[in-house]
Amino acid sequence: MKTVDVLLKELTLEEKAGLCSGKDMWTTKAVERLGLPSWMMTDGPHGLRKQKPNGAGFMDAIPATCFPSGAGLASTWNRDLLEEVGQALGRESKAEQVGVILGPGANIKRSPLCGRNFEYFSEDPYLAGQIAKHHILGVQSQGVGASLKHFAVNNQEKLRMTIDAIVDERTLREIYLPAFETAVKEAQPWTVMCSYNRINGTYAAENKWLLTTVLKEEWGHTGLVVTDWGANNDRVAGIKAGQELEMPGNGGITDAAIVKAVQEGVLTMAELDKAVRRVLLLTEKVLAELDPKATYDKAAHHTLARKVAAEAMVLLKNEGGLLPLSSQKRVAFLGAFAQKPRYQGGGSSHMTPTQMDDAVTEARKIAPAGLEISYGAGYSLTSDAPDSKLLAEAKTLAQKAEVAVVFIGMTDSFESEGFDRTHLGIPASHLALIAEVVKVQKNIVVVLSNGSPVEMPWLDKVPAVLEGYLGGQAWGGAVVDLLFGRANPSGKLAETFPLRLEDNSSYLNFPGDGKKVEYREGLFVGYRHYDALKLPTLFPFGHGLSYTTFTYGKIVLDKSTITDKQTLTVKVPVTNSGKVAGAEVVQLYVADKSASVLRPVRELKAFAKVFLNPGETKTVELTLNNRAFAFWSVETQDWFVESGEFELNVGSSSRDLRQKSIVTVQSFQKLPFVWDQTTPLMLLKNHPVGGEFYQAAMAEFLTWFGALDKDDPASLMMEAFVAEMPLRNLVRMTAGKLPEAQLDELIKALNQAG
Repeated sequence: MKTVDVLLKELTLEEKAGLCSGKDMWTTKAVERLGLPSWMMTDGPHGLRKQKPNGAGFMDAIPATCFPSGAGLASTWNRDLLEEVGQALGRESKAEQVGVILGPGANIKRSPLCGRNFEYFSEDPYLAGQIAKHHILGVQSQGVGASLKHFAVNNQEKLRMTIDAIVDERTLREIYLPAFETAVKEAQPWTVMCSYNRINGTYAAENKWLLTTVLKEEWGHTGLVVTDWGANNDRVAGIKAGQELEMPGNGGITDAAIVKAVQEGVLTMAELDKAVRRVLLLTEKVLAELDPKATYDKAAHHTLARKVAAEAMVLLKNEGGLLPLSSQKRVAFLGAFAQKPRYQGGGSSHMTPTQMDDAVTEARKIAPAGLEISYGAGYSLTSDAPDSKLLAEAKTLAQKAEVAVVFIGMTDSFESEGFDRTHLGIPASHLALIAEVVKVQKNIVVVLSNGSPVEMPWLDKVPAVLEGYLGGQAWGGAVVDLLFGRANPSGKLAETFPLRLEDNSSYLNFPGDGKKVEYREGLFVGYRHYDALKLPTLFPFGHGLSYTTFTYGKIVLDKSTITDKQTLTVKVPVTNSGKVAGAEVVQLYVADKSASVLRPVRELKAFAKVFLNPGETKTVELTLNNRAFAFWSVETQDWFVESGEFELNVGSSSRDLRQKSIVTVQSFQKLPFVWDQTTPLMLLKNHPVGGEFYQAAMAEFLTWFGALDKDDPASLMMEAFVAEMPLRNLVRMTAGKLPEAQLDELIKALNQAG
């Protein structure tokens, strides 16, 4: 391939326009006369989904390793493990001559109803950003590009191609953009995929503030912006905004629009060249890494998938230590998912696995001599209605067993890309299975297969619940490893499980009125909302049990006072106080105790996963930079740290906080304040310039109202009335004793003083 600069000089206008869109569904255009080949990109948040060249259709893909979906990957809270998964995805992509694999998805889980939540990581921007970053680092370490998606504010499937998401800037900056920001700044994905929707009136694909001001200029993204498939609205506006590559191909329709725009002066050649340069730079990078001899070890990747799936699962409940199963002789596996797992979500990420483990087969493989594993379907996979015959068979097996392991969850018809859920329930047939089993068995373990939270009206009737999420092709083996103690659960929820749908902060504003959806809950998404209102939850953010116990020692800070430019090191000793090896996720939440603006009760700002043998103690070290204490200031258009006390809470979940400490922050930042005639008089009271004036004004008003009496409600009311009065009223209510010119001079002096 010739150098990018040479190609830019030799390409015709028509060829440049052509490079800004795909050749077909998955490949870029070639320019054969200049020796510029095309290359392939394809789906792949949790596994390569490469469509067969002569396949039966869009969903007919080559076999590849299916890892747990995004919801499960985030529940590992394990940065190193995410890099391993990314590396595996990179190796498989390279073996299939794929230049860019489309993923990961870092959108925030605003509502548990979003049909694509199984693909996304978390309701928390810090956690989502860390998981996305390490996923990308892993993929790109193999010479394959990642595509960070869907940028931005893609939080529902309902009318996702046209809906206008109305979000204030502070909420964008603090909730919906930080995960992308972390991934871009610290991992530099080769591509960022812009979403379908509009944001505050402008389509993401032609939103210059989003794609150029924020992504390229503020965050320094060096790759290119590719549209989600079919997200382009106005191609010329897209190029001017910073959108370089439109996918899929469209037969040259928008290429012609680009040529016409340049010829008519609507689009400059410099603007077009800027886009083409990024396309060429990515092509150069992809071609340099293609390796026709690349292969990967399918068996090793399957082993990794089993390890990841086990770490992604979350032990939600374990009363009486029912798990792990050990001395039982008769265990019933009930529910069709035990034999035919629901291991992935529906839509563009739906892939063909290289092999498939089911729980029944895997359990019988590892069962010790004398342990009988019986199986009953309990419900049909082709209908969500209860089947009386299957229920009766399952009930009989449950009655004969010492423990019943019930496999339930959501079917493909309940959650998928393309549509949102309307409730948090599971199929009636699954509920019926639970209802029948509890009649004859008290030792029940529920294993869930779902991509997002569900209601659990049966929770108080079962002693153990394992959230299996959509665990990929090794799901069955991973479940068995956890059920029988071959692995110790260490997953933690990356999202809150609410008691009721109505408790969710977006309930009244999701999915919008058909044209727009207003994010009126602002910053209060997920646990930020539940903690602010002190609402009970089914299971809180960060929750997850283990077969061992962990004890937290006292927090030690390297400094008790920091400036707004310094970092803070937080150390906390953690001990495995149980009898088996295990891993704990140490979570650090920060709370601003003296904020002048509305802020969440606490926010996750650091975490670490630590592996400990029985009796072992390790000191976990967490670092907080100034962003951990900051909020987004619309006035300064920057992150702002206020002086004051911040409380640091360390614990095992957002509701299980074990240790706390206080750090004092001394900030040298100032928020701009403009004094004018509408400023309340009370703000003058302690001001070095206005304090004397305040006292004089209050004295003047006392001649009207008389001496203040702290025990007289009417007197107190008048004091408050005067204190909150806008400065303009001083001229009128003093009958001109304070001339307006004097007031203007005062305001001028106040603004000069700052």
